[in-house]
Amino acid sequence: MNTPQFDPSSGDVAHASPRGGFRGLVSGVIAQLAAQFAAQFAAKGREDSREEPTKKTPGGGDKPRNKAPGGPPSMPPSRGLFGVVSVLLLVLLVFMLMNTAERGKTITLSEFETAYTNQTIVKESVEVRDTTVRAIRRTADNPEETVVIPLNPATSQAIVDRVDTITKGNFKSQAASPWMYMVMVFLPFVFLIMLIWYLVSRGLKNAGGGGGMLGNFGKSRHRTLTKEMTGITFVDVAGIDEAKEEVSEIIEFLRNPKKFTKLGGRIPRGVLLVGEPGCGKTLLAKAIAGEADVPFFSISGSDFVEMFVGVGASRVRDLFRQAKESAPCIIFLDEIDAVGRRRGGGFTTGGHDEREQTLNAILVEMDGFVGSDGVIVVAATNRADVLDPALVRPGRFDRQIVVPLPDVKGRVEILRVHAKKVKLSPDVDLERVARGTPMFSGADLAAIINEAAIAATMSNKDFVEQEDLEEARDKVKFGRSKKSRVREKDENKLVAFHEAGHAVLQALMPDADPLHKVTIIPRGSMGGATFTLPEKDRMGYGLKWLKATMRVLCGGRIAEAKAMDDASSGASMDISQVTRLARTMIVEWGMSEKLGFVRYSGEDTRESFVAEKDYSDTTADLIDSEVRRMVEEAYSDAKRLLEANWEKVVAVAEALIKFETLSSDDVKKLMRGESLTRPSVSELLRAEARRKLPDGAVVAPQRGEPDAPPGVLPTPA
Repeated sequence: MNTPQFDPSSGDVAHASPRGGFRGLVSGVIAQLAAQFAAQFAAKGREDSREEPTKKTPGGGDKPRNKAPGGPPSMPPSRGLFGVVSVLLLVLLVFMLMNTAERGKTITLSEFETAYTNQTIVKESVEVRDTTVRAIRRTADNPEETVVIPLNPATSQAIVDRVDTITKGNFKSQAASPWMYMVMVFLPFVFLIMLIWYLVSRGLKNAGGGGGMLGNFGKSRHRTLTKEMTGITFVDVAGIDEAKEEVSEIIEFLRNPKKFTKLGGRIPRGVLLVGEPGCGKTLLAKAIAGEADVPFFSISGSDFVEMFVGVGASRVRDLFRQAKESAPCIIFLDEIDAVGRRRGGGFTTGGHDEREQTLNAILVEMDGFVGSDGVIVVAATNRADVLDPALVRPGRFDRQIVVPLPDVKGRVEILRVHAKKVKLSPDVDLERVARGTPMFSGADLAAIINEAAIAATMSNKDFVEQEDLEEARDKVKFGRSKKSRVREKDENKLVAFHEAGHAVLQALMPDADPLHKVTIIPRGSMGGATFTLPEKDRMGYGLKWLKATMRVLCGGRIAEAKAMDDASSGASMDISQVTRLARTMIVEWGMSEKLGFVRYSGEDTRESFVAEKDYSDTTADLIDSEVRRMVEEAYSDAKRLLEANWEKVVAVAEALIKFETLSSDDVKKLMRGESLTRPSVSELLRAEARRKLPDGAVVAPQRGEPDAPPGVLPTPA
């Protein structure tokens, strides 16, 4: 019987005689498949070698990647040899598995003796090997099967002697093939060598013929941005006009350098953008890339850090080398404080020396012995106080552009820029939103517009309305409102009196910010909230405003303690804020008569785990006593005011239980003794339920039902 085999040369199925038995047949098939795979891998390698990959030159043209000057293109490493070796290793593993699979049925020595005595064991088939005793057994159920007695070093000699006795010396001794030992010993080494060869060849190919296996680690990981890639120009940047003007000068310098150099001016080496998170530093850098017609290399400070020592400095040198080849150009280093921190201060870690090497490489490239005219470095950070002095000196970062939090005019402009992408209702007042968002960054304002659009979409509205913007502002600043949370009646009353104490003091104190609204709906980690609406931006904090704010913060605990005859943990945030205000007034702003016009707080460099302390223990005790005195004065004044206007607190608290949210006009009406005529929350819910029931059905209130279900705020929809 002939077995069909595959002929790789013709692609047809041929017939051959199985002269070597089943193992020879399988070996022939595997060998032919290995030859076929090797031929395919070799052909693939030849195809890759014929290709000539190109890369962009600085001038914009294409050139062969592997072509040497004046010679033919260099051949990339072929993958054919690696494929052949892989197939051969696969064949060896298959043979090992086949040998393992044909070991036969394991029997005991007594079973072997019984079978040999009954003449079911073929006498000529008994073989003693290094690890087994093998024989062929013939029975009525199974004409021929291989049986095996396993040997181990402890019992092998005894078993062999017993087999010798049973067979009377009629057995064969067959030692293991030396080739198998060689394969088992050298196979791991061969595989390891071929793996290293493969990695080295790929490293050479990726590194452009140099640098070895680790050549890519020293390459810069920057991104080249163009006007089309960013899609952002100065039109999209609002609220930071002064920063835009300074950056515009640099772009004009790049476009027309002769205009400045004819008077002896020099192009700036670097520009440092400093500002709070979310103020628009990265956005401004993207606008520079969109406005400038020069290459713009963008990279983060953390991209210089790697697990190998010296990689950061190598990437810095590679980045500046490519930048000089493309000069004039701009390099943007985002979050430069990751590698630009002050050297030699504080506790050191394992990566401390690596960071210093990277910083030294930046310092040398920006203003070392090698000139870098035509390359402007733009960096961004929100921790300019921790940067190394050598990095921020003139000659390296010639300009430090402060990107501040926007004022009310800037916030209106930022809101208008982001509002172009959404549909606003005609009655939306962005100026009102801008007045109610002091100390908000540009990112916060963008989040307000986005959250308002999402809320309007979820409510199936055609436009974004003013109430959506108000809710989005509260959500961004304080967190999402928990309208489905159910509270007990006593807890609802406690929260109502707590917020009423804040709201009444906010309305009574002339130096405090005007009251905007008050609510007992949980929001974020707070059980309720009292919102203010500052009339103007505050660049600093006056003593009168600070004292008024401290008294407002004390009002919540005083009101809830008087109404419930108990104190709760709900005032923890108020206590934290009033304590922090008092301590800051003393140690940083010099607002204590006993301690005087002296600053006691240390520098906030965050370079050490131990806080700086430049005063004695006696002064520390005095600071603690002054903090306690100021807080106690605020608490006593707030208590006196609330006790004198307690009926107003009760009126506001009862209205909060009934309506859950009150505006500033509502609070003023209640404090004047007037009543609110709008329907309560429970009445709105009953009306909504009555509308959904069949005609004639009546919604009866439950016994003990409060006027307003706690934690529920219905929408007009």
